[in-house]
Amino acid sequence: MRFGLQVLNHGIDDGLIAEVMAVAREFFRLPAEEKAKLYSDDPTRKIRLSTSFNVRKETVHNWRDYLRLHCHPLDQFVPDWPSNPPDFKETISSYCREVRALGFRLYAAISESLGLEASYMEQTLGEQEQHMAVNFYPPCPEPELTYGLPAHTDPNALTILLMDQDVAGLQVLHAGRWVAVNPRPGALVVNIGDQLQALSNGQYRSVWHRAVVNSDRERLSVASFLCPCSGVVLGPARKLVTDETPAVYRSYTYDEYYKKFWSRNLDQEHCLELFRT
Repeated sequence: MRFGLQVLNHGIDDGLIAEVMAVAREFFRLPAEEKAKLYSDDPTRKIRLSTSFNVRKETVHNWRDYLRLHCHPLDQFVPDWPSNPPDFKETISSYCREVRALGFRLYAAISESLGLEASYMEQTLGEQEQHMAVNFYPPCPEPELTYGLPAHTDPNALTILLMDQDVAGLQVLHAGRWVAVNPRPGALVVNIGDQLQALSNGQYRSVWHRAVVNSDRERLSVASFLCPCSGVVLGPARKLVTDETPAVYRSYTYDEYYKKFWSRNLDQEHCLELFRT
C-alpha cells in the first residue's frame, strides 16, 4: 500500500490553514537581508533558511528556498524561530500542535490495518521529533532544466503536506508514471515515509514524489515531518515476520539511517536498499 493521498475531514481548522499559508508567504516576501540572517547550509542546524536540498553535495541545484524549523518540544525551539512576521511564531506553533495530533491518529489507523495494537507505531517510534520545511518555489525562467525537488522518498516516518491551493507542483509516481497532485481546498497530503515502510515489513511503501516548477507563478508548501527518536531501534514488527514473509530489512537506529540519507544525493536509489537483510 502506498500513500500520497489528499485527506479531507482531518480536523484542522480551515482558518488556521489559511493563516499558515499567509504567514509563510509573508516571511518569504521579507527583504533578502532580513532572511539572510537565518541562512545556513549545515543540515544539522535545527533552524535555518537554505536552498536546494543539500548544496554541499549537489552538482545541479534545485529551484527552491526553504525555512527548516524543529518543532518538538515547542518551548525549546520556538524562541529561536523568526520574529518577523510578528504572528509567525503563534500561527506556526498552533499548526504544529494540530499536525502532531493528526499524525498520531494516523499511526493508530495504520497500526490496526496491519493487525497490530493501535499504539504500536507511536510507541515503537519513541519520543518523536517533529520538524517542518516551509518551501518557496519562485518562478523559474527555464523550468524544464530543473526541479523544485527531484524524485525522492522521505526518510522519516510520516509527512503531512499543506499545499498552495492556487498552484500545482507536486507529482507522485504511480504505476510507473508521474501523476500531478492537483490541490483540493482544505486538503492535506499524507505521505508514508521510509520508516513506516520498514516497520510494516514493506506492506506500506514510502511514496516517490517530486516538485516541479513553472515559469510564471511562485508556489508555497508546508511539509510537516514526524520522525523517530534518533536512538530508537527500527525494523519490521515481529508479528509481521513469518516463514512466508521473512524480514525485508535489518534492524538499525534512526540516527544511522538519517546520516546515510544526508550523505547521498536526493535522487539516488532508495536509501532503504542499504538496510535490506
